[in-house]
Amino acid sequence: MAKRINEELPIKDILKNFITQNKLETGIDKVDVKDAWQKMMGNGVVSYTEAVELKNNTLYVKLTSSVLREELSYGKEKIIKMINDEMGKELIKYLVLR
Repeated sequence: MAKRINEELPIKDILKNFITQNKLETGIDKVDVKDAWQKMMGNGVVSYTEAVELKNNTLYVKLTSSVLREELSYGKEKIIKMINDEMGKELIKYLVLR
């Protein structure tokens, strides 16, 4: 039987407990990482972004510009750190630009 949740808990904590108990973190992380990519990279990069997908600890980003892909490849570690900082956890270890 589920433990009764105290009525004085903030909704944020209640939702966090629900997500944890139902093992939904992975799906939430996949959505959040797409939002983080858009926020961190800005409209210029986002306009050339075709897909952002998180699989395990690897972020796959499909870009429509080979020039941009080459340019971003020089800053992979910085991009990984920025997105992990935005997510508040070490979620991404590898970045694959396609």
